[in-house]
Amino acid sequence: MVSGQDIHGRIELQFRIEQFYYAEAAALDERRFEDWLSLFTDDARYWMPVRRTRMAKELDKEFSMPGGVAYFDDDKKMLTNRVKKLLSGYSWSEDPPSRTRHLIANIRIDQDREETLAVSSSFHIYRGRFDDEEDNFFGKRVDVLRRAEDSFLIESREIYLDQTVILARNMSLFF
Repeated sequence: MVSGQDIHGRIELQFRIEQFYYAEAAALDERRFEDWLSLFTDDARYWMPVRRTRMAKELDKEFSMPGGVAYFDDDKKMLTNRVKKLLSGYSWSEDPPSRTRHLIANIRIDQDREETLAVSSSFHIYRGRFDDEEDNFFGKRVDVLRRAEDSFLIESREIYLDQTVILARNMSLFF
């Protein structure tokens, strides 16, 4: 049986992680990209494999493998360059800027280690541009969070889209 003190500690940790993700979503939706970028470690990896429809016996090949084709396979330097481009005013894919709403749900602590946490969550990201462009992205994120002073830093993020075909005109948003 789990003691009351252990349960309170787990509840507090869950709350702190949820608040971290909600603050991250707000930073993205408010276009505070430099604030968002500061949530990543210097050695961070941000990876979104390509999903392909496979038969039940081949589900292990549904997502591209690390080192293979991917929508994103960025380190902190690449993320920094993407943010700089968005903020420069020379990013044609974001002028006028997208209106986004990041909804994060089903936040689960999968592993609690001394220095890091493995956390998975579900997302729905809405993006609107102009008067007639709308995109919806659904999926799962698998993060490794590094414990920081009073918060966390994202050491790695794996993004698994539910869609196999992306109908969006560009992928200039962050997940």
